[in-house]
Amino acid sequence: MTAKRGLKDDVTKDALEVTPGLPPLAAFAITPSVHKITLDSTLPYREPGFSFLVRNLGAQEERFRGAFDILKKAIAEQTFPGCSLAVTLDGEFLAHKACGRFTYDAGAPEVNTSTLFDLASLTKVVATTTMAMILYERGLLDLEAPVSAIVPEFTGQFAENDPRRGTVTLRMLLAHSSGLPAYERLFLRANTREQLLQAAFTTSLTAAPGTRSEYSDIGFIILGIALERLADESLDTFCQREIFGPVGMTHTTFNPAPGLRGTIPPTADDRTFRHRLIQGEVQDENARVLGGIAPHAGLFSTSEDLATFAHSMLNGGQPILRATTVQIFTRRESAPAGTSRALGWDTPSLPSQSGKYLSSRSIGHLGYTGTSLWIDPERQVSITLLTNRTWPDCRNEAIKQVRPAFYDAVMEALGTKA
Repeated sequence: MTAKRGLKDDVTKDALEVTPGLPPLAAFAITPSVHKITLDSTLPYREPGFSFLVRNLGAQEERFRGAFDILKKAIAEQTFPGCSLAVTLDGEFLAHKACGRFTYDAGAPEVNTSTLFDLASLTKVVATTTMAMILYERGLLDLEAPVSAIVPEFTGQFAENDPRRGTVTLRMLLAHSSGLPAYERLFLRANTREQLLQAAFTTSLTAAPGTRSEYSDIGFIILGIALERLADESLDTFCQREIFGPVGMTHTTFNPAPGLRGTIPPTADDRTFRHRLIQGEVQDENARVLGGIAPHAGLFSTSEDLATFAHSMLNGGQPILRATTVQIFTRRESAPAGTSRALGWDTPSLPSQSGKYLSSRSIGHLGYTGTSLWIDPERQVSITLLTNRTWPDCRNEAIKQVRPAFYDAVMEALGTKA
């Protein structure tokens, strides 16, 4: 989303400055292979003032009737078969509800509040960006480091002869300003993880680095490889130990166990690539070739787990991050001109899929399967909406009207609208 208005006046001048980088690490001087540092586990800590979410759901049916009705109508109009939602305010869990079924079949299983959904691109913020924040906080990730210092394949012999590639930084990958295209059907020419990564590493730039904001799956695939090399650990293993476990996201996972697949709403009836119903495996084809564990898509979770994650972010990143790190990654970037992007996260633009009431300090993200998460630190609000709007295929885009209407109705019910 491209911002068409400035930040509110209460955003400080400091928040508009370019995020400072850490001093260059010795690792970045090594081009053939990057020095790897073994990481110790992050031990959860509780600073004074930290509290867990308090469940206060008794009044949800009356209080959020308008918001629930919007979702029920959307299901009736076949915008999506089912959904699960969560709303928190000031540390209280105020709404947690599920509507609809796995498919439009009247005999399909009903969605419940513990149903796992394919998060699609929410993977980028919940897993990959949070991993980047942890590595940054530990001094292992320099935002201004060139990508080629960690992923030499990006400018290596198999990449096109484009000197601009050497100027692409990790910050640019996080901020979607690298010049890489939004999306490529790499899975059509790659049968293995290695082949798909090589195709991503050698994807041509479509703009000069730093001059244009264009949301890019390709950029995040490359970013994820850089993070894995810095951590000397796979994305899923790192995230389980350092993020999901400490935060208490007990149902969040890549590649759900085969025994769980029947309890997960299907996302597609794929008749062109996999030639089967997609249920309990990642819908994104590029992520599937990557083995279901990908930096841009592949995570499965519940609305409650995402509410728990959002509560951590609203509490300054506890128990896994410091507040200063969260501030650095969640403030809107000052370049390229007009961008709505923070590092990994998006911020409200005009118009926004987050509706019209969230503050300019809000952060959020959307997922292709029909998922969304928005967090407003100014109002201490988080809203999660998970759907499988891609069932049976991706042609129906009515969620673009439903989603902001739902967010507005929630904010009106909370009485925290602007």
